[in-house]
Amino acid sequence: MSVTFAEVAKSEYILLTTFTKDGRPKPTAIWAAPAGEALIAITQEKSWKVKRIRNTPRVTIAECDRRGNPKGEPVEATAAILPKALNAKTYDALGKRYGLLGKTFNFFSKLRGGMDNNVSIEIKPVN
Repeated sequence: MSVTFAEVAKSEYILLTTFTKDGRPKPTAIWAAPAGEALIAITQEKSWKVKRIRNTPRVTIAECDRRGNPKGEPVEATAAILPKALNAKTYDALGKRYGLLGKTFNFFSKLRGGMDNNVSIEIKPVN
C-alpha cells in the first residue's frame, strides 16, 4: 500500500524534492506545517528550490530524518510560492507545530530579515 500526502504531512521532517529544467531531482529536508489540506514552509527567496518551483510546480514529498535521509516512499505534489504578506502566518504555523524549537528558529530567522528575505511555499497534494 502506498503512502498518502496526509501521512507524509504528519512527519517531523519532510523531504521536499524539486526538479531542474532537465528533470533531475534535488531533495531538501524541510520543516512544514499543515494549512488545511496543504503544507506550508518558509525558505530564502533566493534559494535554488524557489527558482526550481517557479520553473515547474511539480514536487514530491517523503518522510525523512533531519539529515534528509528518506524514511518512506515519495508522494507527488505541487508547490507554489506565496506572497510575502503570508510569511507571518507561516512563521506562526511553524512555531505552533515545532514548539520551543520552532519559536527559536522563527526568532532568529526574523532577526536576520526573514520577513523580507524569505518566502512561504505552499505544497498541495495531486488529486
